[in-house]
Order: sequence, then structure tokens, then C-alpha cells
Amino acid sequence: MFKNYFKTAWRNITKTVGYSVLNIAGLSIGMAVALLIGLWVYYQYSFDKFLPDYQSVYRVQRNFNSNGDTLTFQTTSLKLADALRTQIPEIECLAESDWTGNHGLIVGDKKLYVEGAISGTDIFRIFQYPFIKGKADAAFKDPYSIVLTESLAKSLFGNKDAMNHMVRFDNAHDLKVTGIINDVPANASFSFNYVVPSSYVYAINPQAKTDGLGSYGNNNLQIFVKLKPGIAYAQVAPKIREIEHTEKGNINAMDSYVTLQPLERWHLYSNYVNGKDTEGFLNYVKMFSIIGSLVLIIACINFINLTTARSEKRAKEVGVRKAIGSQRKDLVIQFLLEAFLLTAIAFVLAVFLTYLSLPAFSTLTQSHIIIPFGNIYFWLLMIGCLILTALLAGSRPAFYLSSFQPVKVLKGTIQAGKSSLSRKVLVVVQFSCSISLIISTIIIYQQIQFAKNRPSGYSLSRLMQTSMNEDLSKNFTALKNEIINKGIASSVTTAMSPATDIWWHTDIQQWAGKQAGETVEMGCMFVSDDYFKTMGMNFKQGRGFNNSYDSTSVVFNEAAIKRLRLKNPLGQKITTYFNNNPYTIVGVVKDALMISPFKAADPTMFYCTPYAQHNMLYRLSPNIKTQDAITQLTAIFNKYDPAYPYEYAFTDEQYASKFNLEMLTGKLAGLFAGLAIFISCLGLFGLAAYIAEQRTKEIGIRKVLGASVHQVWLLLSKDFIVLVLISCLIAAPVSFYFLHSWLMNYDYRISIGAGVFVLSGLIALLIAVITVSFQSIKAAFANPVKSLRTE
Repeated sequence: MFKNYFKTAWRNITKTVGYSVLNIAGLSIGMAVALLIGLWVYYQYSFDKFLPDYQSVYRVQRNFNSNGDTLTFQTTSLKLADALRTQIPEIECLAESDWTGNHGLIVGDKKLYVEGAISGTDIFRIFQYPFIKGKADAAFKDPYSIVLTESLAKSLFGNKDAMNHMVRFDNAHDLKVTGIINDVPANASFSFNYVVPSSYVYAINPQAKTDGLGSYGNNNLQIFVKLKPGIAYAQVAPKIREIEHTEKGNINAMDSYVTLQPLERWHLYSNYVNGKDTEGFLNYVKMFSIIGSLVLIIACINFINLTTARSEKRAKEVGVRKAIGSQRKDLVIQFLLEAFLLTAIAFVLAVFLTYLSLPAFSTLTQSHIIIPFGNIYFWLLMIGCLILTALLAGSRPAFYLSSFQPVKVLKGTIQAGKSSLSRKVLVVVQFSCSISLIISTIIIYQQIQFAKNRPSGYSLSRLMQTSMNEDLSKNFTALKNEIINKGIASSVTTAMSPATDIWWHTDIQQWAGKQAGETVEMGCMFVSDDYFKTMGMNFKQGRGFNNSYDSTSVVFNEAAIKRLRLKNPLGQKITTYFNNNPYTIVGVVKDALMISPFKAADPTMFYCTPYAQHNMLYRLSPNIKTQDAITQLTAIFNKYDPAYPYEYAFTDEQYASKFNLEMLTGKLAGLFAGLAIFISCLGLFGLAAYIAEQRTKEIGIRKVLGASVHQVWLLLSKDFIVLVLISCLIAAPVSFYFLHSWLMNYDYRISIGAGVFVLSGLIALLIAVITVSFQSIKAAFANPVKSLRTE
């Protein structure tokens, strides 16, 4: 029986090759899109879940009460790490860590500048990466040790065994390789190429440990903890909440409340509202999950419409089958088997398309996505989706076709295949989804361009940056003078943070007009002289720093002055948490977008220091070519810093990277909108072809009676045009609702105008008209003699 079902299904598919190709093409593209997005969504949800005991791993955070607003920080102190380790018995192990950064590694003549972490000795008890060589519990017994990833060990030592060999670290000390681990997976939140124990830092600089343990306000670390088996966070939360409140004179500590965030939420729940993690990147994951589902639904609608539209061709078959004894369930099975066979072919093609497009998609999304061919659960899920898609696409045609009454069919009184209301509804749904995606693409593009065109507050052009190390810091003055004297750069400075970020926030303790109990947290930048000149920042009032030793002056930006409610700021005194000596406000610089181009400028204060800071900023002279400048800079940097390769970055590229997530969203929305429109047009093309075939004699009679090509085109096209217009009316308010909610995430955003909906509707209408016109004009030019010939 099943063999006969299969043979009949295959015969019907091969009999109508054109429509079968349209069905398979639409379904395969829809399934490929859904599979691509599904793999990407799985990748995002898989972050950190490969680690053993990941459910017990947490990150320590501080909720800071700033005048009723709760600000969440992951920056914590060594003193807090010590308090948690000694006072909370529910914690199995704890490790403090820096925020990872580039350090110089030298082995023989190999010099690498690689990102790594400086962490507590229990870091590998928390993040249990497999050791290829060495042991986690013995790796950091000696402060002068280092653990390498497998690829870094190979880069430094080649095929030679790296264990127990020395690596020159920051051109200062030799560290012994005590462990080699597998490379950290791409879907890890805490990523590094090597780990050096924090005991090394305290061994070479004991004062760093003394300072770190001195106050809860010395927040420059991140802390990871692992709770004991069977211990829930709820048991620990009340014990750690006010653990910093023993430091009575410290506003920062007294207004901070310690919390933990589970490792499994780090990647997706990155947004904080009133001290609680909420959906951050998860919103984008949900958005593309919906898009993938919509594209697949559009493909299924194609199948339904094309199959039901051709029901007249199958009506007599149904009548004859029922007349000779077939039951309705037999016909349902027959038609569902056809749907399953088409879907299976489409699925195989979809997997092939996904395999071909996966490298480009992974590059676009900056993800490491693979098809898990060897995973049995993947295939079980795929089979389930295959069956679900086949049922979704084939159930209505199966039950619709099997419902025909044999007497009416064989008498010819049933009008199967005519344009039904349900089919029109499905076309409207199909195009509503496609138009919504077009609208989304345009709005996302406009929002990105709106933010890109926003004045940054400083000049991005030809501004370069290099991370400082000990050798560069010692030779900074000579380096700066040579770069300027040779005409390579017009201005050089250093700063605590890069030009496009603010690494440190702190409290202001006293200022004119401070209210009782009021606290203000704002960005803090230690800079060298010529900082504002190098950055190209303009002053609204006052001046910059006189020289590198202008250590009693402070410059605020406009947002900071507004936050402090200062009417006449110049000459006023302020004191800060890190220094009780008063500073005098000597200037107010215009706001600069250092953190996010979509948000208001962060209130920031600038202090001058004679010591070179972490980041060297230099603006290339206007009369030198960029490549020539880099060639000369490489030689000069190698002269003053021979232990490291010359590393640099362009500030305009760093600033542009702030748009990466929105640009990715826009590109993917545009790509999937195009595919959705293409799939919709495949279905429209098939429907138009069938309707033109169905009305062949009518068109012939109309042409004999004098109908023009334009009239015939309008006759066949008007129904589709009306359906697309209805789709526009439905898509507009639905898109507005969701896009308005998305735009509310940005302080600096566009307003959605009517022009977007008109443009999107015109695009969809034009594409639909072109698609339908091919068949309409073809039918209009057909010879009426042939169409009216007796069958």
C-alpha cells in the first residue's frame, strides 16, 4: 500500500515539473533561512554551557545607589574578593581577574603581543578548561608561571614541547610554562590566550596588593565565584548584599549592594534595569528567531496556495478514487505523502544551501557556526521539523482536496481551483510579512545613518592609538618629540582610556550646591597635556591644562556640569573619592561621544598627570600619507620598544565598530527581507501562471471582441495588486508597533515617518507587478485562435 502511495506521489510530482520546482525552490530557501537562523540562535544559547558545573559559576556585581537610580557595575575590588573568600562559606572557590589585555610574550626571536588574563590561582577550578599538559591545581603554585592555550604554545614554540620552558613576559620577567589547555571556544564569555597568576603582580609590586586590600572603593577587577554543590544563590544573596557596608566612611562602599549574576546569563542578559539583568542581546536573538519563522511560514504558504490552486487538475482524480472505493483517509495520506516527499527533497536542498552559505554567514555574524552532522539530537530535531513543515504545508491541501464529493466532481458542477477567500488571506499574510521585513530594513538603516551623522564631539580623521607598555612609558617623551619633529604627527598625548571609551567611573564627594545625601558617579579620565588638542575637542568655557604638572585643575564636559547643576562652573572647587585635595574647574569642554553614539554623552571629568597613561593617542600630520606614516612609525616604535611589535589602531575604525550590532541587524534583516520577497514572488508567479492557464479561453474571447493587451494585463493583475495593497495596510501598523519599541532602546533615535511605509509598499507593489506581469502579458499576447480551439 505504502509503495503505491509513494509511486503515485512521485508520478504526480514529475508530471507537473514546473510547479514542483517552484514549490521545492520556495520551501528549500525558506528552510535554509530557518536552519541558518536556528544554528545561529543555538550558538548564542550555547555560550559557556560547555563548561562543567557552569550552573554554579557566577560573576560578582555591585548595584550602586545613585540618588535613587540603580547603576550596575562589574568592576570590583581585591578587598571584596578577600571578604567573600573568608566570610562566605557557601563559596567553594573564588578568583579575581583583570579585564584581560595585551601583553608582550617573547620566546627566542619570536615576539607576540597577545591578549590574556591575570587571574587568581583558582581560575581553572571555576572555568574548568581541559588541560592537555599540566594540572589545574598545580599550575599556579609558583607566582612566576604561565598557562598557555594550545595554539599560542604552538605559535611560540612550534612543535617543541612548551612545558617547563620560559616565556619572557612584558620584557620584564621570565615565566615558566606550567600548563597547556585546549583553545578557549569562540562561545566563551571569558576568553583569553594565556593566564598569568595575580600572585605574580603582587610579587613584583607588593604595593598593588596593599592598595587593593585597602578599600572597597579600589574597583579595578572582576571577581568570579563558584558555589558549593547544592547551594543556591538565594542562600547567599542576603549574606553578601551589604558586605561592603563595614567601610563606614566610604560613600562608594556604603551605597553599593553586592549581587551575583549566573554564568549562563552573561551573554544574553547584558542590559540592566534597576539593578536586575534584563534582555540585552537576547532581544536580537528573539528578533531573528521570529524572522526565520516568518520566512519558513511564507514558504509554506506558497506550497498551500500552489497546491490548492491546482485542485481542479486533481478533482477528477479524487472523484474517480472515491467512486471506486477509496476512503477519505486514504486520500489524505496520499496528499500528505506528496507534501512530505516535496518537503524532504526541499530539506535536502536546504541543507546543501546552508552548507554552502555557512562560511559567509559565519563571517557576517562573526560567529563560529557549524552544522553538527554527527549529533544524533540534531537529526532528530531536523526530522521533527521536517515532519512539522510537511504537515504545516500539506495539511490544508490534503484535507481540502480529499473533501471533494465524487458526484459533483464527475458531473463537473464543482468549481475547484477558483480563487478562494482563504487563498487570498494567505497571500495577504505572506506579503504582509515580506513588507514588514522591508520596513524594518529601511528603519534600521535610517537609525544607523542618523547616529553616524551625529557629531562625535572630536575629530576621528587620522587619529591613531597604541597601547602603552613599560618601555614605551619610560621613553614616551623622546618618542613623542621624535614623532612630532619628523612631521609624522601634529600632536601626541596619552590617556587612561582609549578615545572611544571610558574605563573608569568614580564619585565626586563635594561640589557647590550638593544636597544632603546626594551622590554623583561619572566618568574619570587621567590624561597628559595636549589631550584636547590631539582629540580635536572644543571648549565651551575656560581652558585646558597648562602643562603636564597642572595637577590641581580639572576639566568637565557639558554633561557633567549639567549633572552637577553648576551655573558658573569656572573657578569652583570639587573633591573626589580618590583625592581629598580640592581641584579647581578651569574649563568646560563640549560633549564627546566616547561610549555610545546612540546615547547621551557620559558625564566626564578630566585630570592632568605627568605620567604616561595606558593609551597613546597621536594625530597624523595632514601632509603625510598614511602608509608612509605607518612605515616611519614602525621604525621609531621599534627603536624605543624593541621587545614588542608595533601595534596600532585607527580611532575612526574603533568608533565605527560601535555600530556593528545594528549594522549586522540591518544586513540580516535586508537579506532575509529579500529572500522573503523572492519566495513570495515564486508563489505569486505560480499562481499567476495557473490563473492565466485557467482563463485561457476567456482571454481568447475577450481578444476576439477587441480587448487590448493593457486590458488583459489589468484583468489578470488587479486581484494581486489589491491583495498587495491590503498587505501594505496591515504591515504598516504592525511594523510601527515593533519598530517603535525597538527604537525606544536608544536615547538618540529617529522618528518613524509615513514615507517609510509608502516606500516599502511601492517596492513590494513594483516587485509584485513585475512578477505577475510576465504571465499576464504572455497570456495577453497569446494567439486567440489556439486558445479557442476545441479540445
